[in-house]
Amino acid sequence: MTDAAIQRGYLFLIDKPPGLTSHDVVERVRTATGLARIGHSGTLDPMATGLLLLCAGGAARLQSFFTRMDKEYEGTIRLGLSTTTFDREGETTSPPRSTEAVTSEGVENAAGAFRGEFLQSPPPFSAKKVGGRKFYEMARRGETVPVLPKKVRVSRLEFGPLEGDRLPFAVECSSGTYIRSIAAELGERLGSGGHLETLRRTRIGEFRIGDAVTLERFEQMDPAQRLGPPHATPLAAVRFPFERVRLASLEAWKIRRGQSIAARGVAAGEGDWVTLVGPADEMVALGQIAPAGTHKVAFIRPRIVLAE
Repeated sequence: MTDAAIQRGYLFLIDKPPGLTSHDVVERVRTATGLARIGHSGTLDPMATGLLLLCAGGAARLQSFFTRMDKEYEGTIRLGLSTTTFDREGETTSPPRSTEAVTSEGVENAAGAFRGEFLQSPPPFSAKKVGGRKFYEMARRGETVPVLPKKVRVSRLEFGPLEGDRLPFAVECSSGTYIRSIAAELGERLGSGGHLETLRRTRIGEFRIGDAVTLERFEQMDPAQRLGPPHATPLAAVRFPFERVRLASLEAWKIRRGQSIAARGVAAGEGDWVTLVGPADEMVALGQIAPAGTHKVAFIRPRIVLAE
């Protein structure tokens, strides 16, 4: 599976099963496709399921861009039990607590602290690194994990009816938001404790779980099927929120051959990405604005050529 189109860039939408790490999924897709260059745009914990956006070929260069997209999840918080990892895979930290006093009104009042922008610290058992060491490695050794608050944004947080000690929820949030931290902190505000019992990612940016294919099904497909919509999208078909730069015929010829062109009349600044569009409105490449240096005009350097 070494088609030139894939090498220029493809996105695969995979529905991750429970029990696998995101890296496990990447490795299995590499094995199935024969492609070495594949990354993912946002880790899902092993217990979580749902949308993984895999960046293959040239799309791997834009992995960090896709990672920064907003995410959407649905899941269940189990009240009454707190755990070391803030999810069902951790050890309980205290005896069960009563949830009899928890009401829908109380949940809404407590949830106000987790809507909008707020500072959030990564959980002690997370892959966050400091000084090259992962938090969960430090936590397992009984070391104190640093408190490193970061601004996150939750644009929507809704709850279903409380079912015993289970609280269904749906959330839309910025990249880097820890849903299990919200679950644990919400439980403490309710006086019952709590942890994340289930989690499913349903959206990354404009990419949705309804267009994804299960990992097992993807592995069973023949090469042509793997490239079919809606679970596979060529990078050239993705609508990027970058400034569009119209190219003259000679400029398009140069860009296709890896040559830089002058960035005249371009609003984007140094280091910004731009979409380079040919005379026939075809997407030719993705480029970056290079510094002018000793020149008076900055240059656009092609980074990912999308069309021949």
